[in-house]
Amino acid sequence: MNTNDIIRLEKKEEYREVENLVRESFWNVYRPGCLEHYVLHVLREDPAFVKELDLVMERDGTLIGQNMFMETVIEADDGRVIPVLTMGPIGITPALKRQGCGKRLLDESLARAAALGYGAVLFEGNIGFYGKSGFTYARDFGIRYHDLPEGADDSFFLCKELIQGYLDDVTGVYQTPKGYYVDEEAAEAFDRSFPPKVKLKLPGQLF
Repeated sequence: MNTNDIIRLEKKEEYREVENLVRESFWNVYRPGCLEHYVLHVLREDPAFVKELDLVMERDGTLIGQNMFMETVIEADDGRVIPVLTMGPIGITPALKRQGCGKRLLDESLARAAALGYGAVLFEGNIGFYGKSGFTYARDFGIRYHDLPEGADDSFFLCKELIQGYLDDVTGVYQTPKGYYVDEEAAEAFDRSFPPKVKLKLPGQLF
C-alpha cells in the first residue's frame, strides 16, 4: 500500500476522468469492450445512487480507483422488504491491479457504508477476491438471486453483513436495481465519445 493513497468522495468535475478510468479498468474483461463506464454515468442520476459512498482513490494527485453503491432490497419470504446495498462498478487502473489497491478501496468503502448504518451488501463477484474482505455466498444467508432458476449456479452471488445479525431472520429474493440494465446501443454511442479502443473476444469473458 502506498501511504500517499487517499480515498475520498468523487467530485463532479472528475466525472469524465473517472468514467475513463472505469473504461480502462473493464475494457475486454467481461465482454469485448465494456459497459461499466456508461453504467456509472447513468447511475449517478438514479435515485438509488448513494452519493455519500461515491468514492475515488487518489495517489499523488492522480485518480487510480473508484467504487460506488446503490440502495436496493430483499423481498423477504414473509412479506417484508429489507433494505440493503449493492456495489459497483469498482475499478482500479490496470497498471496497479493485483497490488492491494482494490482491497484497500473495498475495505474502506465497506467501513464507510457500515458507518452510515447500512446493514448488508449483496452483489455479483468473485469469491476468491471478495472473500478476503468478509464476503460469503448469499445462499448461506438464505438469500436468492432474482430470476435465477432453482439449482442453477449461484456462486457469483455474494453477501456481507455490515451489521452483525442483520439477515438472521431473513430469507428471500434480492432485487438488482433497474438502473444497472442499460441500453447497449446507448452505451455504444456513449463509448464513441472516448478515444477509440480495440474490442477483443478473449477467453474467460462472460458475454
